[in-house]
Amino acid sequence: MSAIIRVNLVGGTLKLKTFRQLRRCEMNHKVPVMRLGSVYAVWWSNKDKLEDHHFLHHPQ
Repeated sequence: MSAIIRVNLVGGTLKLKTFRQLRRCEMNHKVPVMRLGSVYAVWWSNKDKLEDHHFLHHPQ
């Protein structure tokens, strides 16, 4: 499932999602998350995206 709204910005990506769309790392607040009623605003900085990609492809 993808985000309801995805906005690419200079430092990263702002995504608006419902609870069911949140990934485990978003639920555990590994990246900044703010609840706005029934929608969650999630900020993935470019650095966070690189670290997440590395972890997915090089698990320890």
